Amino acid sequence: MRIYYSLTSLLLLFFIASFSALALATPPRVVSLGGPLTEIIYALNAEQHLVAVDQSSVYPAAANQLPKVGYYRQFSVEGILASKADMVLATDQAGPPQALAQLRKMGIKVIILPGQANLSALSQRIRGVATALNQPQQGEQLANKISQEVKALQPTARTITSTSSALMLMSRSGEPEGAGKNTSADAMMQLAGLHNVLAQQQGYKPLSREGMAALRPDVIITTTSTLSSMGGMAGLLARPGLAQSPAAKNKRVIVMDDLLLLGFGPRLPEALRQLINTAKY
Repeated sequence: MRIYYSLTSLLLLFFIASFSALALATPPRVVSLGGPLTEIIYALNAEQHLVAVDQSSVYPAAANQLPKVGYYRQFSVEGILASKADMVLATDQAGPPQALAQLRKMGIKVIILPGQANLSALSQRIRGVATALNQPQQGEQLANKISQEVKALQPTARTITSTSSALMLMSRSGEPEGAGKNTSADAMMQLAGLHNVLAQQQGYKPLSREGMAALRPDVIITTTSTLSSMGGMAGLLARPGLAQSPAAKNKRVIVMDDLLLLGFGPRLPEALRQLINTAKY
């Protein structure tokens, strides 16, 4: 009888261990709140984990085929629950905080990663995503590769663009805004060796006609969505306050994809290379 109970106990322990191992091996069902995080997941070839993304996740094209759960700053809890996700990847810019807390209370693992626009924070995001998806080695390799590529571009940035002053022009409503310090736009200009004409300004602020005229940038940098909202290239170059600037007169306007230019994701070397190469002409 004792032998029977011992065998039964061993079998029970075996099934429990097997079930636990299976549970641990089950791939996480992930919702990504932020375009750069979604790009990292694809760069790690881990997109099979994704069950939904936020509205800023527009690259690569395959991300547009996934269910959307709203914008990462104001995401839908219901959308995440409907996806049957067991993990949410977000940055410290995602919210609102009470929605994140609600997800945790419902048993969903929420991983918050740094959202700052710098190389160090990008490396932390990559390593954090990779660790969450049980791919730490791949994350380390990707983070190191990107860091090396960005650092390799720095000497070129200093020699080619150090004398150019630049204005990063944004517009979400048709009215122009300029990017000051502590923005991803300013961080990109610094990496590219460009002098931000609004370096003394904090964040994004509206620009008056007189304010733009006083800046006199050598280069104007903007995004595809901003250019569209301002009436295309002709509309931007003819805009009062900008039309007489050296940048407008010489038609030195750099237009880049929004997420590529400002996302600080795994395509950062590509974005920086494009910005430097275009700014030197």
